[in-house]
Amino acid sequence: MTTPAGAGSIGTPAPNAFMRWLPGLRTLRSYDPAWLRHDIVAGLVLTTMLVPAGIAYAEASGIGGIYGLYATIIPLLAYALFGPSRILVLGPDSALAAIIIAVVAPLAAGDPQRAVALASAMAVVSGLVCIVAGLAKLGFITELLSKPIRYGYMNGIAFTVLLSQLPKLFGFSVDADGPLRHIQAFVLAVMDGRTAPATLAVGVGTLVLILLAKRIPRVPSVLVAVVGATLVSAFFDLHERVGLPVLGPLPQGLPAPALPLIGWADLQPVLMGGVAVALVSFADTSVLSRVFAARTRTQVDPNQEMVGLGAANLATGFFQGMPISSSSSRTPVAEAAGARTQLTGVVGAIAIAVLLIAAPNLLKNLPSAALAAVVIAAAIGLFEFKDLGRLYRIQRWEFWLSVACFAGVAVFGAIPGIAIAVLIAVIEFLWDGWRPHYAVMGRVQGVGGFHDITRYPDAQRIDGLVLFRWDAPLFFANAELFREKVLAAVSESPTPVRWIVVAAEPVTSVDVTSSDMLAELDEELQARGIELCFAEMKDPVKDKLKRFGVFDRFGASTFHPTLEEAVSAYLLQAPAKAPVP
Repeated sequence: MTTPAGAGSIGTPAPNAFMRWLPGLRTLRSYDPAWLRHDIVAGLVLTTMLVPAGIAYAEASGIGGIYGLYATIIPLLAYALFGPSRILVLGPDSALAAIIIAVVAPLAAGDPQRAVALASAMAVVSGLVCIVAGLAKLGFITELLSKPIRYGYMNGIAFTVLLSQLPKLFGFSVDADGPLRHIQAFVLAVMDGRTAPATLAVGVGTLVLILLAKRIPRVPSVLVAVVGATLVSAFFDLHERVGLPVLGPLPQGLPAPALPLIGWADLQPVLMGGVAVALVSFADTSVLSRVFAARTRTQVDPNQEMVGLGAANLATGFFQGMPISSSSSRTPVAEAAGARTQLTGVVGAIAIAVLLIAAPNLLKNLPSAALAAVVIAAAIGLFEFKDLGRLYRIQRWEFWLSVACFAGVAVFGAIPGIAIAVLIAVIEFLWDGWRPHYAVMGRVQGVGGFHDITRYPDAQRIDGLVLFRWDAPLFFANAELFREKVLAAVSESPTPVRWIVVAAEPVTSVDVTSSDMLAELDEELQARGIELCFAEMKDPVKDKLKRFGVFDRFGASTFHPTLEEAVSAYLLQAPAKAPVP
């Protein structure tokens, strides 16, 4: 007896079910040999950006540059297996630097090994959060953060990252808690004459070169600037002559597996930081993934994307790496270089590994100020001003919402800023339901259906009937407002009211508080001789009312499939009704 194609043996997962979580293997099984040349070339081109970016973002995160390369090699390999996007590039990112250093700097207290353990532990937490969320199909959660909130958060992160790199660009360091005190300490240091002219010249020169080269298509601006700064530093021996800080030789060899052991006292901040990293990295990755999926005319499962991102973070956490995310600067490089599949990232990872084994001293003269310039250039790219201007013109309150989110990050720091952003997102989400739009409706000549009488002052109302529309779910926060507005509509009716019909199509849910309110409202209206009815209520909402024991109280006859039918039912009974005094 043969086994049907695609079926597994008893007790064994079907191959298709297993392969669903390994998109990289699925791609490999259908790999076109003609893609290989493109993937290899794109991977080598990508490496020229992966190395300086990985080192720079690691330095900006408060750990050694070598760990940024470790956090580039391992995630690229893990994502190639578990990630659904064919050309997405993962690695250390400027958007995460502020979050990582906010946790690492105060806890590590200058101990580099402790800093690495803390950053790796954050990566493990972030990876586990993403994997669990992906398996639980929670890929939609990032959609709760609106564009204004995302803009405000990213502008705040960009400001924080830029601020953290300015002292390194000027050739000194500052010790201060919080962005505002950091600004004060930086200004005082400049006024005290602590600026190192050679360091500032190299850093500013590198930054200007990056920004200018970005304007030229197909020119790897970061690579050109970093190579130029390294050659200048080596040729003039600036480290020995003027004390220019440089990267120094990198440790030879590949990262070894290591458990990120931390103390109990570090657990809470690491957990908070890891969850914050998970939220930010997946928000960025999901947006970038959707953009490139649209360009390549493919579909990407957001839940699998979360699993892929989680697997990459989890893997790097056990190989002395740091939290990672997708890269909006390196992914376009891979695309422009002709990347076809995840093999591009694998080639990039192998190339970096060869560099660490064969030529670890190649970057020893790379100036620290040049790395700061790379991070500052990336931070400048994070700022979003164009859409903020559009928000200011078309929706002023959302503009100020974005500004408030920016201020939360800029004043309190990255992790409290994320908490503020999430809180603002929840408040924004609840506000429309808390204080929703509602309307009393009437007939408008020449227009079908029933419409808001405030929009159509000439709308005709039916004597003794109030048609009331409520444009939100009914829940505890707006239940009392609903009751007040229904009673107000009854009081403001030009004729004594006999029926009030709630147009309930927009009501997508009810809870216990609102169902109890409906029962109390019905009692109050019945005492005044008014019948409370509903039209166009969805079946799931009716099911809830049945479960709460409220549906039977009203009776099936008070629920009408359409407003027209509710009006017809009223007109049939209206002559038999006596006016309410």
